[in-house]
Amino acid sequence: MRKLLTILFILFMMISGQSFAQGQKEQTSAQIKPALLVIDIQNAYLRMVPEREKEVAMYYINGLIELFRSHGYPIIRIYHLNKEDGPQPDTEQFEFPASVLVKPEDPKIIKTYGDGFNKSDLDKVIREQGSNTLFLCGLSAVRCVLATWVGAQNYDYRAFLVKDAMMSHDSEYTNNVEDMFDAVSYDVVKLILENSEKQEVE
Repeated sequence: MRKLLTILFILFMMISGQSFAQGQKEQTSAQIKPALLVIDIQNAYLRMVPEREKEVAMYYINGLIELFRSHGYPIIRIYHLNKEDGPQPDTEQFEFPASVLVKPEDPKIIKTYGDGFNKSDLDKVIREQGSNTLFLCGLSAVRCVLATWVGAQNYDYRAFLVKDAMMSHDSEYTNNVEDMFDAVSYDVVKLILENSEKQEVE
């Protein structure tokens, strides 16, 4: 009798575990609504980045923009405004390089703090887009990108730094941030977007 009860208990736990896992999978799948945050890649600030790191990061940033656009997910542009001594809006130095594949209709945020969520409309814009899973790229890996990633956690978003799509004034610092905060690769982002799109269709 005890042996039978043990077997039944194990079977119950296995079935319950499978049901729970399936429920969690469905819940997680339903929640994955990605957005790409492209942060501070303005002409004035790109000058401080080593040329090779800038070349690699800009290549991957454009790749991410194309990837998100092809899957119909939002791309949000974030610009830093330093009112005292930084470039001012409507100047070439304030803008992203012309080679960046953003479009005028991509939502645009102007921030005045390192954290893009701090005293800005970023949270409002993301929610209007229906997104709650964020992928961050841009400048600087050790300041504004990282600060915005922390800010995203405070607003209960799932947020990921993207490897090779960030840059800073020191390549070693960028690599350290990628390692310490488990930055995801372009291929992983691509896989997530493809699976998210399939789940939406289903």
